[in-house]
Amino acid sequence: MLSGFLVLLAFLLAGDIAGYLFALPLPGPVLGMALLLGWLAWRRRPPPENLRTASMGILQYLSLLFVPAGVGVILHLERLQREWPAILGAVLAGTLISVGLSGLLLKALRAKREAQHD
Repeated sequence: MLSGFLVLLAFLLAGDIAGYLFALPLPGPVLGMALLLGWLAWRRRPPPENLRTASMGILQYLSLLFVPAGVGVILHLERLQREWPAILGAVLAGTLISVGLSGLLLKALRAKREAQHD
């Protein structure tokens, strides 16, 4: 399990370094997760068992990560009350774009799969 945590930390560090070196507007952990996803896809095998065990160990505490977000909402409640139309618009637009792009991606992947089976 320790080796799985080390792999996760290595990709976190790689994401932080990439974000710093290339001045990317994304957080290092997000870049690290993208790098990890790319590495797992490149391997074309299931994730190593040590990585799976470490990930599941972290995921059981995922709900604790929502505590800071909840505190932030309470601390900025006045600002949220002032700017709710913009926030609502951004959430709705983001949701519609995500659903639309997911549908297009699903359609393209199904067409590709059907073409391979023919």
